[in-house]
Amino acid sequence: MTLLLMAAGSGSRYGKLKQFDDLGPNGEFLMEFSIFDALQNGFEHIVVITKKENQAFLKNHLSERLDSSIKLDVLVQRIDDIPETSSFSGERKKPWGTAHAVWTARTVIKTPFVIINADDYYGQNAFKGAAEFIKTQKNTDVFGLIGYQLKDTLSDFGAVSRGVCTVEEKRLQTIVERTKISKGNNGDIKDEDSGEILDANATVSMNFWICTPKIFDYTKRYFASFLDQVENHEKNEIYLPFVAQEMMENGSISVEVINADSDWFGVTYYKDKDIAVKTLNRLVEAGKYPSPLWQ
Repeated sequence: MTLLLMAAGSGSRYGKLKQFDDLGPNGEFLMEFSIFDALQNGFEHIVVITKKENQAFLKNHLSERLDSSIKLDVLVQRIDDIPETSSFSGERKKPWGTAHAVWTARTVIKTPFVIINADDYYGQNAFKGAAEFIKTQKNTDVFGLIGYQLKDTLSDFGAVSRGVCTVEEKRLQTIVERTKISKGNNGDIKDEDSGEILDANATVSMNFWICTPKIFDYTKRYFASFLDQVENHEKNEIYLPFVAQEMMENGSISVEVINADSDWFGVTYYKDKDIAVKTLNRLVEAGKYPSPLWQ
């Protein structure tokens, strides 16, 4: 089984590269706890998508910690990595988005795999559920999504972006990306863009997807269509939830929603760091993780 971590973000709201911040008791990155959890549940291939300037560092860092039996690929998300039928000649500074980050791994992943953000903590039970899903998966047209409750995924320090899901009988029906969700003084959870009050218990996607390689061919077509529109070239991105939603709408896949049964936390803002550090310390003290993480 393969774990793909998306670690090419810039950390603009955090103020630094949060993927490489030392949050663990012995200076571990947050992604190392996810990798540890994956390995404990039978994953044997780790793929990390990052920026060119971080590739060598990250490759060395993880190689020194992982057992030699674990396959490791550290790949660069490149702006010039586009479908061969497409062209792009403009100026662009940011990568093409999360769906493009996943597409970057198309040459190294040939079996069902898990996708996560490198700067989120998903909980040990989430990886257990994902591993069980892959082991019992019989249809490559059925993807999985580890779902969390909206109220458990917010920041005390500012608005966050979440994929709010509609779920019926454990099947994902729709996913709507809301980019400015915040907690009000009265306890309400509000979408600042629309003014809509959201259900605190709504299922949200935290980008913990379970996919098959089928997603690569579809993303290629989706990306090519996106690039046909010149207005997308400078700043717009292709997002993983948008690709999944379109695949569902045209009947290419169905998505089973799996209850995470785990606590989530992330580091969107720098002030989130203290909470993350304290939580990881608590988990180590409770015996959930060894210290140091890599013996």
